[in-house]
Amino acid sequence: MARPCVLLKYGELMLKGRNRGRFEEYLRESLRHAVAGASAPVRISQRPGVVVLSGAPVDELLTCAHNVIGVSVVQPALRAGRTVDDAVNTVLQALTERFGSPDVAGPRRFAIRAHRRDKTFPMGSEQLAALVGSRVVEEWGWPVDLGNPEVEITVEVDQREVFVSLDKQRGQGGLPVGASGRALVLLSGGFDSPVAAYRAMRRGLRCDFVHFTGAPLTGPSSTYKAYALVRQLDRFQGDSRLHVIPIGTAQRALATAGAGNLQIVAQRRLMVRTADALARELGAQALVVGDSLGQVASQTLANMATVEQAAELPLLRPLVAWDKEEIISEARRIGTAEISKLPDEDCCSLLAPPRVATRTTPSQLVNVERRMDLDELVPKLLADVQVHVPGAA
Repeated sequence: MARPCVLLKYGELMLKGRNRGRFEEYLRESLRHAVAGASAPVRISQRPGVVVLSGAPVDELLTCAHNVIGVSVVQPALRAGRTVDDAVNTVLQALTERFGSPDVAGPRRFAIRAHRRDKTFPMGSEQLAALVGSRVVEEWGWPVDLGNPEVEITVEVDQREVFVSLDKQRGQGGLPVGASGRALVLLSGGFDSPVAAYRAMRRGLRCDFVHFTGAPLTGPSSTYKAYALVRQLDRFQGDSRLHVIPIGTAQRALATAGAGNLQIVAQRRLMVRTADALARELGAQALVVGDSLGQVASQTLANMATVEQAAELPLLRPLVAWDKEEIISEARRIGTAEISKLPDEDCCSLLAPPRVATRTTPSQLVNVERRMDLDELVPKLLADVQVHVPGAA
């Protein structure tokens, strides 16, 4: 009797050549995190171009696998011995488990897709497909349709065993978290920044998070949202840290210093400057923000350039060319949309002027920032940081 398992296949990793081993190690680390809470010990077995998960119930393995960035295909399968008879019997077992019997299932067009990863197997891929297909026709009476089958049966042979699958599910794709370095995400409570964080993770960045709250001028609602958002995103990487920095007093000081219609841009520059200092303390190599070009007044090209110059580290904008509908759709897919909808007191709208300047330059903010004495202010803000570990809750 063949045993259940889940096959994981990756796309971009196959193109990494000599560096692939390093990327695969990051993938294994992500897998170990993903299966840590399974009801039974999970075995992770590396094969050429594929990872095999087994040990826990298949439904649990599938749930875990779908959270792993770097996996392009998630494939529930049956595994058996490495003989032609094993391949045939496992296909018939898979069909029986899925459809019951030919009488119950009725006629269905099918195709066999055979792939021989181990070339020492005594039968070629086309020969194996033809043989297995003939037995399905004989036992089930189904017609063969290689062009548009209703049921596609995959038979894969590697050095140790045969895998049979009737399903291929889409994985998260991308590069394994950590393979591209480390970044600090400026996380608000809206739709954009959580999606930007996910897209950064999907390009291989391990992300820490910083949330600026309007305290003491606002309540804790935005912090609760940020905590919930990081907890949701944590399933893609594990061990996430949320740094919360109260900035309300500094925002009021900006307004008192005469920021006027530059208030929003001045606030964003202060946040970026503070996040940049925190990122360097954490060993991060870049900042990530949820900016989308032209979406709001503070995200015009001029304002984005003005804000960016407040950072020493690269400022990454994964959503710069996305529109709001695309961002919300992605937020729904990754599970952050319902959290982002919750009401909160957004520090960015605190003390906002009636009209926001849209064509700013750094020189326009020189006098305001000089009055703030940023060299002293940023360390004071960092001294008040609170660190949370949402994934551990």
